Amino acid sequence: MLAAQRQHLILQEVHSEGTVRVATLAARLDVSEMTIRRDIDVLDAGGLVLRVHGGAARTDSFSALEPGFASKSTRGLAAKAAIAAEALSLVRPGMTLLISGGTTTFELARMLPRNFDLTVATNSVMVANSLAAADPAGEDGGIRTLVLGGERTPSEALVGPLTVRAVNTVAADLCFMGAHGLDHHAGLTSPNLLEAEVNAAMVKASGRLVVLADSSKYGLIGLAGICPLSAIHTLVTDSGLSPASLTALRQDVPEVRTARIPDGRDGPAEPATAHADGDTRQSQPPAPKGKTP
Repeated sequence: MLAAQRQHLILQEVHSEGTVRVATLAARLDVSEMTIRRDIDVLDAGGLVLRVHGGAARTDSFSALEPGFASKSTRGLAAKAAIAAEALSLVRPGMTLLISGGTTTFELARMLPRNFDLTVATNSVMVANSLAAADPAGEDGGIRTLVLGGERTPSEALVGPLTVRAVNTVAADLCFMGAHGLDHHAGLTSPNLLEAEVNAAMVKASGRLVVLADSSKYGLIGLAGICPLSAIHTLVTDSGLSPASLTALRQDVPEVRTARIPDGRDGPAEPATAHADGDTRQSQPPAPKGKTP
């Protein structure tokens, strides 16, 4: 295959998926990773893609551009479902949860057991709607939903000073947070200044921060910082990260859980937990505040 043909295929993939990984492209096109890096360098020099750590992204992947909820919700459905299912294993009856906006956190909200006596505080319109749709009359008593009101963003999150004030009144056992960008130096980032402020308040209001991010988010940097990687207690991702990327993440994040998706399966896979020592096992989540498991 000629270089021009490879670069055309890479460009198509970037525009379709938003981001691509060097290792994935090398395997798919049956060439070396160095060849793919050179192709990406050519496309980057021409302003057609943005070279990022481990791959390439659309040129709008950085800065303040914020994708709408609908445009993001159809990307990587199997990975999002698998990540959400793995994160769900951390939830215990009686917990108070903070759930941020995002398509993967939305998948998690849809999976929450209705018989766990949970309290969910969220600034996501879609998460709140999902929980309300499961119990439209509010009679089940399974999940108590607190909507943290504010101004709505294109990603269907509520933001602003009213939202921050509401978050500051909550004491949560777990905070489940989606990610626009996850970078070793920049930390967890968002394309929206106000949403970043709300998410930063959520980090402080929770006993444990659980970030849900597929591997395409690694190396991307949004406009505004939320927190350093060291503030993340658990990262739940897919199996697309390279060993080098995982090693770098484990320098700051105590626990990295990897949800694997078998080839040809459009849905969640058997989850596994990757710890800093390389072992794969289930870990025990914290008990709800003031309660025992």
